[in-house]
Amino acid sequence: MTAPGISEDDGLVRAAAAGDRAAFGELYVRYARLVHGILLARVPPEEADDLVQDVFLSAMRQVRGLRTVAAFRGWLAAIARNRAMDYFRQARPRVPLEESMKHELHARDAGLDAVEVLDLIRRLPEAYREPLILRLVEGMTGPEIACRTGLTADSVRVNLCRGMKMLRELVGGEEAK
Repeated sequence: MTAPGISEDDGLVRAAAAGDRAAFGELYVRYARLVHGILLARVPPEEADDLVQDVFLSAMRQVRGLRTVAAFRGWLAAIARNRAMDYFRQARPRVPLEESMKHELHARDAGLDAVEVLDLIRRLPEAYREPLILRLVEGMTGPEIACRTGLTADSVRVNLCRGMKMLRELVGGEEAK
């Protein structure tokens, strides 16, 4: 059984490989949340948006060399994961923005903030990180995650369930501090 949208994606990938920028733009719309979630599981949140753009620019330059149209999703996810690794290989000085710091201080008054929860998610085994971020941050459903990542719906459900259990344990431990 083919997941909805896959055959349409194949046509878009073929068109993008032939140089159709509008087709590539539609692929961006369909897969930006997936790429963002993958990156968010690995890099500081403030860097994820720029890296999404880097991933898609790289993909746009390389899409003609893609041998199998059906491999697009996995190929794009691999580019995102590799870009996250490249991010940490590059030494960059970090200067926090004052506005960002103010927002963080206000959020901390209410308990754990999103950045802290994201840090807790990053402590989880890799199999749970991406599905949790795709669900909790990107708002994808279990079937969408399965379709976009190539995992089975059962695997996604199990990973989300186990990941949420582990996350609750970590959050409970953090709140006790």
